[in-house]
Amino acid sequence: MKVFFGIDIGGTQIKFGVFSEKAKLLQKWSVKTDLSEAGNRIIPQVGKEVGNWLQKQGLTEKSVSGIGLGIPGPVDEKGYVRTCVNLNWHDFYPAIELEKEFPDAVIAAGNDANVAALGEYMQGAGKKYSSAMLITIGTGIGGGIILNGKIVSGAHGIAGEIGHITTDSEATGTCNCGNTGCVDHIASATGIVRRMKELLVQNKENHALRGKDFTAKDVCGKAAEGDALCIRCIEQCMEPLGKAMAFFSHAFDPQVFIIGGGVSRAGDIILEPLRKFYQKNLYLIQEGADIRTAQLGNDAGMIGSCMMAMDKASETERQRI
Repeated sequence: MKVFFGIDIGGTQIKFGVFSEKAKLLQKWSVKTDLSEAGNRIIPQVGKEVGNWLQKQGLTEKSVSGIGLGIPGPVDEKGYVRTCVNLNWHDFYPAIELEKEFPDAVIAAGNDANVAALGEYMQGAGKKYSSAMLITIGTGIGGGIILNGKIVSGAHGIAGEIGHITTDSEATGTCNCGNTGCVDHIASATGIVRRMKELLVQNKENHALRGKDFTAKDVCGKAAEGDALCIRCIEQCMEPLGKAMAFFSHAFDPQVFIIGGGVSRAGDIILEPLRKFYQKNLYLIQEGADIRTAQLGNDAGMIGSCMMAMDKASETERQRI
């Protein structure tokens, strides 16, 4: 029996998926990420979890055909992680470290948004398309580009970073990256809460969210109920993201934008303003890309990580022939 592992490494938890050689999910689980020793325990933790699963099945390391790692930060084509603040990694090659424990397996590493995009492309909302971009709207804004079944990572691993596009030169809010007016700063879940608080200060009328410790989910929920101020908040926050999506269409012309992340669960409350501002800023084409919600949820990263490892294993096999 030969298996592949798709592993989504996050700053809070690590998600593991075991897959057959035909990419069928056999089992999945998650564990709390061990951030001790400045992140040096993470790869040994991954190796131990994989080893424990193999032992329970009566299998050895030679049963592992490949392991894919999704990393929450830029990863270049050689698997190099210059900086990953969530894991405390600097100048690190996670795949090379894991190869020491599984020398017979193909190990691949990629940015978590990129591998999630690959997962949606192969088994989720992007299955019928040849090119796609996944945009995740959560605490921040992430993006991953897939062209003809391949992840586009770029020279430095930052391709698809739509969250750090500036669409308003007069914006003053400073993003965590140090730039001003980033889409991430405005359209993320954090940005939605920030903008709603500003609107409540400007508008003195009674409001259901005034004085409460609310979330982006609360704002989206009230907008769905028809609350005018919350609708205005969502429109203002989605405008820069819709405009940035138009920029990306002009740059590489995907067939579909797949919207994922926690905020995407609001559905049309988010999608309708995105479609409006996306279309408003298209100039070279009339209709542009489809815009759909993601289908795989939290499994997208581990599925995409597995698919990345499978692709690398296939490429390695072709090179041997």
